[in-house]
Amino acid sequence: METITHREMRNHSADVLRRVEAGESIIVTNNGRPVAVVSPIERCVLDALLDQGQVRRAIRDPADLRSIQRSRSSVTTAEILDDTRGRW
Repeated sequence: METITHREMRNHSADVLRRVEAGESIIVTNNGRPVAVVSPIERCVLDALLDQGQVRRAIRDPADLRSIQRSRSSVTTAEILDDTRGRW
């Protein structure tokens, strides 16, 4: 990680921000002491998962789910999970 002075940051802020936008993190010093780290903001987790192909965007409007009729069962969720996991 490169270190720059606060004066360099002030005088060359556009260049510094271009580097940060490209993914670089930069330490800013004041009177020789590190006082800040300028780094790219973290991407949204969902966007990262989309880019990796781990998830995909919904095709339909989530509001459509409201029309699904709820049902009740005499079997508990724990019993269903036990059954699917082979525990009886």
